[in-house]
Amino acid sequence: MTHPELPHLPGSPLELEGVEKALLALSYGVHVIGSRASDGTMNAMLADWVMQVSFKPRLVAVSIENDARTLRFIRETGAFTVNLLHEKDGIDIARKVVMPSEAKKVRGRSEEAAAQVINKLAGIPYGLHGNGCPVLDRALGWIACTAEAFHPAGDHTIVVGRCIDGERIRPGEMLIERDLGWEYGG
Repeated sequence: MTHPELPHLPGSPLELEGVEKALLALSYGVHVIGSRASDGTMNAMLADWVMQVSFKPRLVAVSIENDARTLRFIRETGAFTVNLLHEKDGIDIARKVVMPSEAKKVRGRSEEAAAQVINKLAGIPYGLHGNGCPVLDRALGWIACTAEAFHPAGDHTIVVGRCIDGERIRPGEMLIERDLGWEYGG
């Protein structure tokens, strides 16, 4: 289906195929997925693709890159948290956790730089839930989960988690991807 009458949107690259342009128009909330390894190492990952998928039982799904440290940790321990970032100050947290913990995931780095592992929780106030995963002090709210299923989905894995605890801890709205001016889609 074509729509020649639709105007070109400012800032949308002409070289993108139609499906990619449409996918980039989707809007997502911005979340931090907290995880831990079996040795107690903590991690935080920025995630856009999160949604509730069931009322009874209460289940959420998060889509995580197949080579992500967070996915390895969740597979090891079966535990994670979903921290909903706040519209007012969530952008500061998003900037701290957006890059991969394992520097080797960024192409073009020297061997020395690629060997670094960054503690993305450094400087971010947080506590630990009973499942051992980080709950951010300045989140809008949080949900603690146990992993129930892992579904391969292309270059990502959809992790379905059972909600075992949670709280909305601040008034306001959730930060959305559009507020950041970033995109993760297409």
